Amino acid sequence: MISLSTSSTYPESTAHAFTYAAEVGYDGVEIMVGIDALSQQTHAVKQLSEHHGLPIVAIHAPTLLFTQQVWGFEPWGKLERSAAMAIEVGAEVVVVHPPFRWQREYAARFVEGIANLERSTGLRFAVENMYPWRAARRSTPMYLPHWDPSTEDYANTTIDLSHAAIAGDDVIEMAERLGSRLRHIHLTDGTGSAKDEHLVPGRGHMGADRFLRHLASSGFEGEIVLEINTRRARSRAERVADLRESLEFARKHFEV
Repeated sequence: MISLSTSSTYPESTAHAFTYAAEVGYDGVEIMVGIDALSQQTHAVKQLSEHHGLPIVAIHAPTLLFTQQVWGFEPWGKLERSAAMAIEVGAEVVVVHPPFRWQREYAARFVEGIANLERSTGLRFAVENMYPWRAARRSTPMYLPHWDPSTEDYANTTIDLSHAAIAGDDVIEMAERLGSRLRHIHLTDGTGSAKDEHLVPGRGHMGADRFLRHLASSGFEGEIVLEINTRRARSRAERVADLRESLEFARKHFEV
């Protein structure tokens, strides 16, 4: 099952993302809860799912830097609301970023708190790999307990190839370290620059084709979600072409 993150069609709306996903032929959708008001409304995204006949496979909690004000500032409240949305729309996964280093109280209880949420909700909270922030040849660790989820005892995790490109992480080695705890994939690409590029898979240096073949051969049964940046598309046709190329790439190389 290959799905599309609604962030892949930004700055167009969540409603447009469903239209693109249906047109191109994706199997499902991941909702990025963000500054688009519609993405924050459970009934609205549920109606879009039903209208287009596309299941919602995951909810991405608003834990990014630019979504810090979405659903309030209290981080556990954000995760609880994300869980409530996931349950209502039938998703089994909530994707969450690790805490920023200035969220020290949140970070101190994060690993235990995620486990408690999984027990209380029956959902999988898939903690995503991040990266150190780099500038002027210096890197700063911005996430606690760590940007690499394999360093902690999470039951469920997400690998994002663009984030791994910035961190200089080998995604196949990370997947092997995570083993059965790898539950979710943000399929994209990167060149290793300090910028979070989210390229169409195959256009960067991460070996996205080899990574997909590794997942298939290892029996991966989680969700694969395309999370690419199409903001440079100069027309609707160009955006559709990027989304179609991404889907075809995923289906070609993830052959079970």
